[in-house]
Amino acid sequence: MSGSTVNSFFLGNSSGVNFSVILSPIDEETGKLQLANCSGSKRAGDWNLNVTPGMNTSKVTVSLTRNLQLCLPNVTDCCTAPLCVVETLQVLACHDSVMLAHLLIQAEIYANSSFTGNVSGKCLGILQKKWHFVFQPLGSCPCDLTAGACDVRCCCDLDCTPDLKQLFNESCFTGVFGGDVNPPFDQLCSSQSMEYTPDWFPFLCVQSSLNNTPFLGYFYHGSTSTPKVPSFKIPLQTSGKLFTGYRQGDPIMTEENEYFTIPQRSMAGQCVGNAPVAYLQNFDVKCLTNLASYREGLPHDVRINSGTGDFIQQNVIYRTITDMGKFITGSESLHTAEILCQNVTFAEHYTFIWKDKSIERINVTVFLGSLCDGEILTQRFTVKFLSLKSTNAAELFGNPGYQVGKPVRAANMNASDTFGSLNIWQPAGRGLCMSATYTPVLFGLDSLSGCILEVGINEDCSLLRGNVTEKLNSLIQATHIGKRDNSSYSDLNDWVEIIRLDPFNSDINVSTGSLKGICPDIPANLNIRIIFADVGAVQGIPQQEILAVQISYSTVIWQFQCGLICENSISFLPITASVQFIKVPAQPPIPMTRFQINYTEFDCNRNDVCWPQLFYPLTRFYTGEPYSQCLAKGLSLAFLVLLAAIMSNPWFSKLWSSSLV
Repeated sequence: MSGSTVNSFFLGNSSGVNFSVILSPIDEETGKLQLANCSGSKRAGDWNLNVTPGMNTSKVTVSLTRNLQLCLPNVTDCCTAPLCVVETLQVLACHDSVMLAHLLIQAEIYANSSFTGNVSGKCLGILQKKWHFVFQPLGSCPCDLTAGACDVRCCCDLDCTPDLKQLFNESCFTGVFGGDVNPPFDQLCSSQSMEYTPDWFPFLCVQSSLNNTPFLGYFYHGSTSTPKVPSFKIPLQTSGKLFTGYRQGDPIMTEENEYFTIPQRSMAGQCVGNAPVAYLQNFDVKCLTNLASYREGLPHDVRINSGTGDFIQQNVIYRTITDMGKFITGSESLHTAEILCQNVTFAEHYTFIWKDKSIERINVTVFLGSLCDGEILTQRFTVKFLSLKSTNAAELFGNPGYQVGKPVRAANMNASDTFGSLNIWQPAGRGLCMSATYTPVLFGLDSLSGCILEVGINEDCSLLRGNVTEKLNSLIQATHIGKRDNSSYSDLNDWVEIIRLDPFNSDINVSTGSLKGICPDIPANLNIRIIFADVGAVQGIPQQEILAVQISYSTVIWQFQCGLICENSISFLPITASVQFIKVPAQPPIPMTRFQINYTEFDCNRNDVCWPQLFYPLTRFYTGEPYSQCLAKGLSLAFLVLLAAIMSNPWFSKLWSSSLV
């Protein structure tokens, strides 16, 4: 019920059905409602009936037409008392003078005074409420859903007056929901509700009072909540609970209780514009777009929840791109005299200054430039978290191990400048190796990238192998890889040496004769395998460490591709680089015994029945109870089994009989 309007629904085909509303006064002698018939109309007193037909559902609306203002001098159409309307209505649905359905409405409407109309109405409809099933003591009246108002068909509701109960006295809820909160349950020894009682029931039944009923904990104090389906929105302080701060991986929230989003790359490789930013997780992504598909992100005046309930403003610096060649990677069409251009965002760099579980400051640098129709723009979005305690812009995370998505640290111990890099290709434009850029290898993310090398038909095979090897080696400008994310360049124990398996040189043993356009054993594939393991945890977050790194090459036979005739043109050779992360256990597994290898039927991992774990509670691996208690209980059980075996033997009964004589 909303205001002075009641909405209900008639289920089924409404063609040929006549709807009517009538006032149903209570008989003063009997105290019951007068019987209704199908001779009513769509107007009764100050009430109007409106029906909106549908396919299989018709909406029935009953509305009040009178004025609800308190009477003023010289005003007649008004309410003489605060309780303006107290009436009982019946809505009937009839077909050929046969009543198909009826709806009872008890209306108590107060006049408008210093507040907007206070209307309380009850109808026999479906209450769209949702129970919270949690472990809390059961109330005395679970169907009492609404505080301070009578709930229909809830006869145990203390807010229901005798007049209201007459509307549904014969349709009260039964069972636990209707107020019978302590019914005898089937396991009770005194219960006779079971149709079939097995012979062993008296030995296993429960002797308990009804206060210790299994129905306890079904409902939660009668509180309700309405379903909500917001997009990227979660409640923060709706229940009075303070926001206790961010943890690593938590989404950052805005002042409007929405996720703070920045375009990021999805698992499918495409950019998602409304991806939430996770706390203490850096990323650097590039997204391709053009003028037709360009979309602006969140405005920079959005305030961010710091993690402690406060809101901080972004510190934004706008700059203009001078060298657009780094961002405009290609053109879809030729420029014309009249071309459409627009000032757009080329790059956004976010720096979050954090401390403990909160964000202290947000610095944003936005690079703007002009994008014209037909051009392809490579947008760049970076997010970096810096600790407030850091004085040299170095990251001081609490977890020294690697986190998924962070760049793998590399070092060149043979150079004076020990800083190194481990990269893969990031092709742009036509995908040629000449114009390809680099992107760092990210921990925990398997990747495959490549580029295309232009080769002529008269290419020398030795020079081609050297050129390809040089291209692949340019990705790895390092001799060592950091074991952890905070590996120190001054401590060699924090690094693992890269194991290199050089490609096989076949210049001496393999000869192609006078054939042109064929070169065997070209090292066209670079394979990077990184072995890591979980070596601990910091605040419940696994600490991952790199154990070894291996680099190998896979060779192919290159052959010049030509059509009907082979002219002195250019062919293409694709070269690739793959990164694979292999997780191994921190401790080597216990080797299998000869018995486990030969007799697989006793292997618990391969069979449903595990005989080796028959006495598992008596072994040291069971930690549910102290070992001394498990041993004592096991010996007691063994003694009882032995005693039962002895007493079941025939000679024991003879010995017992002879001892009694």
